[in-house]
Amino acid sequence: MMDQVTESSDIGILDLLRKVGPLGVAELATATQVTATAVRQRLVRLMAQGLVDRELARAGRGRPSHRYGLTDKGRRQTGANFVDLALALWKEIRAIEDPEVRRGLLQRIAKTMASMYGEQVSGTTTAERMQSVSQVFVQRNVPFEVDESGPLPVLTAVACPYPELAEQDRGICALERMMFSELVGDGLRLADCRLDGESCCRFEVN
Repeated sequence: MMDQVTESSDIGILDLLRKVGPLGVAELATATQVTATAVRQRLVRLMAQGLVDRELARAGRGRPSHRYGLTDKGRRQTGANFVDLALALWKEIRAIEDPEVRRGLLQRIAKTMASMYGEQVSGTTTAERMQSVSQVFVQRNVPFEVDESGPLPVLTAVACPYPELAEQDRGICALERMMFSELVGDGLRLADCRLDGESCCRFEVN
């Protein structure tokens, strides 16, 4: 419960900074109706996550103060609910009758998405890159795990990153597999899928 409250309060500050722009601690405390100490604690947490940064603000001859604003990462993570747009675009992709054209488009989309996440993924082995991919999605509140107990590592999506799309068309699973293959640098196959009644979606090395 405490983690949920913390996450909600952090989102409130992020949303406020997105709407208003850089603010000082006193301004944030007034707007969120909490103490300056509580605001500072939240800002420290958000800066550690790379979502907020601070800049020195000088006003006349008084004591300098700091103003806090969103980083590029913070801006990407806030106000980014494009579900309706994604559903509309996916509907148009499904409407393409030529399977080769549709497959080619999906591959290009997967490569583009992989390039967006690529700078955040590191590691030299398949297992290391899977671990890095899982952390990218965990930071987006989508739980992923990597199972290294077998001869080959398995990337597991505990929750679907695109639930609304998956409910309409499991073709999104193919796109997801292509993207993860690009990020991991190895061909993956979807071994288990939640749409088939499995508890998780599991991607294994093909």
